[in-house]
Amino acid sequence: MENINLLKKNKLSDITNNIIIWCILIAAFLFIIGPTVFMFTASAMPAKDILAMPYRWIPETFYWQNYVKAIEGNRGNFIFLRNILNSIIVSTVITITTVFLSTITGYGLVKFKFRGRKLVFIAIMITMMIPFETIMIPLYLVATKLKIQDSYVGLTLPFLVNAFGIFLMRQYLIPFPDEFIDSARIDGASEIGILFRIVLPNSIPAIATLAILTFRSQWDNLIWPLLIAQREEMKTIPLYIIKFAAEKYSDEGALLAVACIASLPIFLMFFLMSKYFVKGASLFASRKG
Repeated sequence: MENINLLKKNKLSDITNNIIIWCILIAAFLFIIGPTVFMFTASAMPAKDILAMPYRWIPETFYWQNYVKAIEGNRGNFIFLRNILNSIIVSTVITITTVFLSTITGYGLVKFKFRGRKLVFIAIMITMMIPFETIMIPLYLVATKLKIQDSYVGLTLPFLVNAFGIFLMRQYLIPFPDEFIDSARIDGASEIGILFRIVLPNSIPAIATLAILTFRSQWDNLIWPLLIAQREEMKTIPLYIIKFAAEKYSDEGALLAVACIASLPIFLMFFLMSKYFVKGASLFASRKG
């Protein structure tokens, strides 16, 4: 009888714990997803409906004029489209170079034996401790001397590779079997061939994870473009949003429409690569030691 009561008590305790966990998860989900849902629904409403209380989460009709205003801009010069193109070019170039250079460096640090290898890795990791704000002004002075302001070179050059990417790829490649690489060398494959035919195809989860994180960080990058881009034609999405919000003719609906359009590439990239991202994140978490 005591065992039966104990089992019932444990079962009740498990049910209570599950309910508490689910309540916490649902509250966290609503807290995270709420602003995103508000952004998308409010972007389809006139300004007067956005500010109405209580807020109506489902628009009566789709107010497409907000998106027209967002794309036209307050001056009607459609500079938003050029700024989107700038962000796409800058983020894509930096993502590709970061993934490629990080993979090469991480692979070299793991699979090649050379004197000072650990020292090189430690030096790379130390750079992660340096805030970008401390090197921002020296980088700007260098860019000024090289006369690469208002150019894609100036926007991308300081971010072509980063220490976190090297760290992530190194950790991912540590358990990669040496037998595969040795077999390929015996078969006469070059080191470049091994990298492209064996290492890269088997590192898709880590590459997808690094690509998403890099693309998102550069898409949201504000400080460096604010310094390096003076002409409207070379500015990126974050700079456009700030200017659009600051101009006196902006309204809430159009501003939220700008935010929605600016968010779409990130959502699209994540949904297309989410399978690899989740797998890569879980594998990285299991290998971080």
